[in-house]
Amino acid sequence: MGYTIDAGAQVGHVHLKVSDLDRAVAFYGDVLGFELITRIGDQAAFLSAGGYHHHVGLNTWQSAGGQQPAPGTTGLFHSAFLYPTRAALARAVQHVIDSGTRLTGASDHGASEAVYLDDPDGNGIELYRDRPRDEWPRTSDGELVLFTEPLDLTGLLSESG
Repeated sequence: MGYTIDAGAQVGHVHLKVSDLDRAVAFYGDVLGFELITRIGDQAAFLSAGGYHHHVGLNTWQSAGGQQPAPGTTGLFHSAFLYPTRAALARAVQHVIDSGTRLTGASDHGASEAVYLDDPDGNGIELYRDRPRDEWPRTSDGELVLFTEPLDLTGLLSESG
């Protein structure tokens, strides 16, 4: 591989096909707390954290009234939303739980702590925070070690304040 992506590149947004735009906007707005930036009738909506033009795009252009993908098929595994602090993640997860949304998992990956859930269309969502880089687990020769262990969800939620 001769090309390396610029270190400043970031994932700018995720754009999802949904079956019911109103339901999806309500979930991403009310449950996850994104702000509706603009809406194009019953076809598309764009939501944001902090006033950016959009972090989440939702549309029904090819999917209005559609079915969730069958298990065992290819497609998006999940969208991941990075929180700046453990307390911010804890508050978000507590809000998700309080909304009645079921968590599908909670994992400690060494470099990060993550909580998983699905949106109403079955799209996977990861809410996570990175540990400081100097706390990331590494081998003796400096290689990053990632793993999946159970997350102490009770400990995380104790920081929701």
